Amino acid sequence: GYRRESGSELLFEAGAVILATGGIGKSFKVTSNSWEGTGDGHALALRAGSKLIDMEFVQFHPTGMVWPPSVRGILVTESVRGDGGVLTNSEGRRFMFTYIPEVFKDKYADTEEEADRWYKDQANNRRPPELLPRDEVARAINSEVKAGRGSPHGGVFLDVSKRLPAEEIKRRLPSMWHQFKELADVDITEQPMEVGPTCHYVMGGVQVDPDTAAAVGLHGLFAAGEVAGGMHGSNRLGGNSLSDLLVFGRRAGMGAVAYLQSNPGRPSLSDGTVKRAQERLNAPFTHTGGENPYTIHQELQQTTNDLVGIIRTKKELEESLEKLAKFRQRIKNVSVTGGREFNPGFHLALDLENMLLVSEAMARSALIREESRGGHTREDFPKMDSKWRQVNNVTSVDGEAIKCEQVKAKLLSDELSSLFENSELSKYFTEEELAGMKGGSK
Repeated sequence: GYRRESGSELLFEAGAVILATGGIGKSFKVTSNSWEGTGDGHALALRAGSKLIDMEFVQFHPTGMVWPPSVRGILVTESVRGDGGVLTNSEGRRFMFTYIPEVFKDKYADTEEEADRWYKDQANNRRPPELLPRDEVARAINSEVKAGRGSPHGGVFLDVSKRLPAEEIKRRLPSMWHQFKELADVDITEQPMEVGPTCHYVMGGVQVDPDTAAAVGLHGLFAAGEVAGGMHGSNRLGGNSLSDLLVFGRRAGMGAVAYLQSNPGRPSLSDGTVKRAQERLNAPFTHTGGENPYTIHQELQQTTNDLVGIIRTKKELEESLEKLAKFRQRIKNVSVTGGREFNPGFHLALDLENMLLVSEAMARSALIREESRGGHTREDFPKMDSKWRQVNNVTSVDGEAIKCEQVKAKLLSDELSSLFENSELSKYFTEEELAGMKGGSK
């Protein structure tokens, strides 16, 4: 490893490693992730011999800032919609009523009148469709923009000013009022906000044992949080990350301790391994006149945004893989100037290797899954397919090649299925699958 501020090298000889490195958002053009979201943990696990699971499932938060460019992607809290904010297109129409999926129609209002009544009487009215799950709202916004009904800067409008008095908005949404006033010169008590989907969270990650958070197939490696896969299935509910971190962070820590107690020895790195790592760190400074890391990063982000984004097709995914293969060749000649101290170009040159590896894992998994489910939408396969519910895509690395295999997934356990009525389960499972479940109440 190395210190970002000085560039000096670090060597860790640990008996156990816990990955808690977050997500992959910086591979996308628009993201809510900070500069750290470069998929480092995902890539490290792959190269060490572990596997990733469910990498096709990426969550796009429906409401991120879209203007000005310097703040594009910063989250606009769901509380705005929860407090009465409505989504409208360039024609001034509340478009979400058009995008209510069949499975949710009994829970969400299909008229503006009922939706508005919900804010005062939730017991006797269905929820406004602006409060549909994140993936549904993000797809709807994306569709409106693609249809030419977007806002001037490529989003839609979110307006709470017509619902609440100015002082009430400032009291209930102080951070949002300040965020838009300071960053976009928009007063949300008087004006609508421009918002659009932003890459927010990846459900895929290191395949781990749920009880110990130990990486499957690689002794001594543990993962928790967004870098770990499998916890949220194909889609994550808002707020569940905190519970995930608390529960599985603890399990990872306890699992690592238990592993060290039963395996007290520490591995020793060979001189050759250390030398190769040093050469990798030095490589960007030895390629004079080579590729600019910022140029490759921008092209990567545009590629994932256009071809591996909210709505995917076979043709676009295959095109993305062709481009990613070329990027992986180009980064071998990436060049930076200056020294190691406080050099963001140097950091990006190293991060690119990880972003490209993880982006390919995501694209390959997305190409293989020929259905739409949760955070994965295929325009050429627009519906869920029960056969794919029983499949997890598991990614590994063989040399420099990424492999993706299909592994049979576990269906809902009897303990969990017993918590739901059959009428609810029938929306998601086939009759054959329901017959095989011991749980489920009438």
